[in-house]
Amino acid sequence: MFPKAPHFAFVLLVGLTAATPLEQQKGRSSIPLRKRASFIKPDGTIDIDQAIAQNVATINKYRQNMINLQRNTGSLPQGWEIGPIAVLPSDVKARLSKRQEPLTEENGGSLWAGSISIGTPPQNFLIDFDTGSSDLWVPSSSCTDSNCVSKNMYNASQSSTSAIQPGTFSLEYEDNSAVSGPIYKDTVTIAGVTAINQTFSPVTSLSSNFGGNRDGILGMAFISISNMSANPFFVTAGIQGAFQTNEFAFYLASSGSELDLGGVNPARYSGSIEFHDINPSTGLWLISGGSISRGGTVVSSGFDTIIDSGTTLTLGPQAVIDQFYSNIPGAAYDSKTGYYSFPCSVNVPQSEFSFSWGGKSFAIQNFSIGSTDGGSTCVGALSRTNPNFPANVWLLGDSFMRNVYTVFSLDRNAVGFANLA
Repeated sequence: MFPKAPHFAFVLLVGLTAATPLEQQKGRSSIPLRKRASFIKPDGTIDIDQAIAQNVATINKYRQNMINLQRNTGSLPQGWEIGPIAVLPSDVKARLSKRQEPLTEENGGSLWAGSISIGTPPQNFLIDFDTGSSDLWVPSSSCTDSNCVSKNMYNASQSSTSAIQPGTFSLEYEDNSAVSGPIYKDTVTIAGVTAINQTFSPVTSLSSNFGGNRDGILGMAFISISNMSANPFFVTAGIQGAFQTNEFAFYLASSGSELDLGGVNPARYSGSIEFHDINPSTGLWLISGGSISRGGTVVSSGFDTIIDSGTTLTLGPQAVIDQFYSNIPGAAYDSKTGYYSFPCSVNVPQSEFSFSWGGKSFAIQNFSIGSTDGGSTCVGALSRTNPNFPANVWLLGDSFMRNVYTVFSLDRNAVGFANLA
């Protein structure tokens, strides 16, 4: 039986400083990121069906996280529960299925992708980096699903460092399909940073939820929510002495986005980085003691926040979200889509909404994520969490992270924020 979650996570963090270093070049490495899977159409309007599908996918991601956590640790944190699988409305599913190329993307909307290699010699993949999950998977050369055909696929027989492991990897999705496959270990390299014997899955079954050009997912949360009960890449590399400082950071922008490994990039932020301790009991990058203000007035405080690079919107409890929109003329909630809309003509001032954890305030600068009809009706960047989320938990995704330089520190067991340069 696994130890309880806090101890389960803590042991691994201690290991980062206790392990014997390997001969690797230490220092910061940066990998360019490309924004993938946006639900904004070429004409600038929102693809509502795609947005709905991404909302469903986010709900199911956290459902799977809690299934993994309960299996690995024997319990769930207070307030969390495992609800039923979220499903797409039948008409939305029908319209998406008719598209020539599947557009439904797991883990929210605006995913951030970069290149990695697996094996010896290296096999290259385009991967989404997700701080809201913990496993690495890519398609296998044995996968015959139509969704695998256009992707880069891992061939274990072509790698001299490949080693199959006991067990299987499987994630369940709303259409009763799964992403599943065997478990392997192999050498994984990102921007010159190498993790030897990194656990991952070359999947042989790939759900229709994974259309588009990306090849797979690299999770950057903690082992306690790993479906494979294995250390994520960054922890493995840290234990092997790859970094001078065991931290990584995201700079997300319309251009020049990057993921920094093993340190921060001072050119990307101004002032100091404000760190806040995480609560590892969920296996997530979760900070307690958050507050949100509107126009400088605190309207909710004392809540937990999950920082998730694999989710587009900022999601909060229904009562608080509804209160926000009640003060915006013409705002309305659409129960079918799960989003709030409001007239684009309504001026929602910059810095109107901001988050704080007892220090600086960090604002959401762009309250609208786009228009549904070319300029009349806008969709808000704040939306409701799923009822299976605890009442005091917010999910801060891309719409928040684009406003700050975000640092994830294993040395400090903390998340840090700084103003953009």
